Amino acid sequence: MTATRETGFAGIPALFARMTGDEKHEWAAASTLDVLWVLYDRVLDVSPERVDDPGRDRFLLSKGHGPMAYYAVLAAKGFVEPSLLDGWTKWDSPLGQHPDRVLVPGVEISSGSLGHGLPIAVGMALGLDIQRGHQRVVVLVGDAELDEGSNHEAIALAGRLGIERLTTVVVDNRSGTHGWPGGIAARFAVEGWEATTVDGRDQDALHDALTLPHVGAPLVVVAEVL
Repeated sequence: MTATRETGFAGIPALFARMTGDEKHEWAAASTLDVLWVLYDRVLDVSPERVDDPGRDRFLLSKGHGPMAYYAVLAAKGFVEPSLLDGWTKWDSPLGQHPDRVLVPGVEISSGSLGHGLPIAVGMALGLDIQRGHQRVVVLVGDAELDEGSNHEAIALAGRLGIERLTTVVVDNRSGTHGWPGGIAARFAVEGWEATTVDGRDQDALHDALTLPHVGAPLVVVAEVL
């Protein structure tokens, strides 16, 4: 049985607001709302009925320390019951402050420890390449998370191998300590990625960027949320 579906992005803020308590990363979550909605509403080939379908697209939330927006979108799309949002982070709730792939339908990886999502996405994309499938692998990271060395290695390897089924979304809310000379997109472009920067609250611009052709190269979309 699938959960009750909400309708439209207009219902997302109300779902988000149902999660209350001692959450120190609420802004980190709120900054991802539009990106997550566009992905699940207009880009990803996923559904509650196909959470184990080998042909589904894969979405990895590397920025797992702020999952409130993720849970709200999953509830809106029928992966989880909206009523679960009211008790999030309680001892008996499957919705923790870090998402758990074993407990939450549709969650591909348990995350929250920064720096792991993009390397996992690279390995997942390579595995799907071997299987010669058509699935996309999309990973969402935060700008400060790029300080992790594991991400630098993943960026370089994906660019060298031209993993075109891989898309990285960097939500840039200027939380990085030192920033990036030339901008985040340049950091990826120098490694051979197709790179673009958009307003992270403009859903049409996000959709256009996330569907940008990138033959023979991975794609990075830098979503600025200031």
